[in-house]
Amino acid sequence: MNNASNKDARTSEFLVAQGGPFYALQKQLGLLSADAFRAGPRAVLFVGLAWGAPLVLSIIAGDAYGAAAENPYLLELGVWARFFIAVGLFMLMERQVEQRLRKHLVQFSEAPLLAPGAFEAAAVAVTKALKRRDAYLAEASCLGIAVFISFATYSKLLDVDASSWSVHGLPEGNTLTMAGWWCVLVSSPLFWFLLLRWLWRIRVWSMLLRDLAALDLRLVATHPDGRGGLAFIGQYPNAYTLFVFAVSCVVGAVVAQQFLNSDLQPETYGMLMTCWLLIVLALFAWPLQAFRKPLTRLKEQTLLACSVQATRYHRAAERELLGRNIDAAEDADSSAASAIPDPSKTFEAVNKLSTSVFSRAALLPVSAAALLPLLAAGATQLPFKELLKVVKRLLLF
Repeated sequence: MNNASNKDARTSEFLVAQGGPFYALQKQLGLLSADAFRAGPRAVLFVGLAWGAPLVLSIIAGDAYGAAAENPYLLELGVWARFFIAVGLFMLMERQVEQRLRKHLVQFSEAPLLAPGAFEAAAVAVTKALKRRDAYLAEASCLGIAVFISFATYSKLLDVDASSWSVHGLPEGNTLTMAGWWCVLVSSPLFWFLLLRWLWRIRVWSMLLRDLAALDLRLVATHPDGRGGLAFIGQYPNAYTLFVFAVSCVVGAVVAQQFLNSDLQPETYGMLMTCWLLIVLALFAWPLQAFRKPLTRLKEQTLLACSVQATRYHRAAERELLGRNIDAAEDADSSAASAIPDPSKTFEAVNKLSTSVFSRAALLPVSAAALLPLLAAGATQLPFKELLKVVKRLLLF
């Protein structure tokens, strides 16, 4: 990494949507290639497996549509949220996330924010991130957890009181329909696997950012972005807007179901929305906090240097105005004020430097994606005045 092209090439190697066993399997099956993600066709395929197949089985069994009391397949909000919206968006978001994160990562070398001696360590950090991304154990664990959750759902279905598209109540006990079995064996594991796989890759990116934050960075306290030149990285969570929206739709479906069952009060609803927003922001804020340490050090050291310079400048101005210094008149420094730059404006600018690259204002897209599905769920049951109160509290937050 001795020249600009090598720097950019190295940082460009981390492509968050590629690599790993699942990616390799799709590549072997001809579903995608490095140059063609085919996100649309793959989204249709996986939505067809997760949502379309149970729909066909429900139609055959006569459970696809009907009165709400019969709990038909097409009126199941959770099914739409998990198997249609979420699975589809998990596929469609890949190229967008990869391109945006790559742009942020390359900026470290293009700015350049990495000191000359830090490029080798940056290359090591990228290599570690690639190994984490491609780890077979990580995706195997995601699959194992997904299967476990799905069979836990199966056990829960056997205990429900009402019949539905997924389970039929019989005198000798509940039994799963063909659509129910498909969801337990295919749809649910697929949804949870894709969700957990993305969460793992978010963590891999987070660890990479924390590794980069520990390197020798070329920050400047008076940078116009107000964050030493690092404001751009504070916007990376917006790359995951579709992911947050997908998961929020699942949460929103649960909220809507609770409203329909009259199990959720407006006060609890407001607290739930606040907690959900905090969880989403905390997920993405964690790696950004690593940049607080270098920014704090930069601010403290620059303010100290400005203070030293300000003392010299203003003592020289005092000597020129009064003929001597009031305190420590025997000062050996006899420089003229005109020979010393006035650091006052720099001091003021450094004082405004934020030591956090995490900005709520910069994260409006991801915040909106987190809240809109829950607001839609509330709008179906709450009066407008109640919903407006919740929105006002969130805006103040």
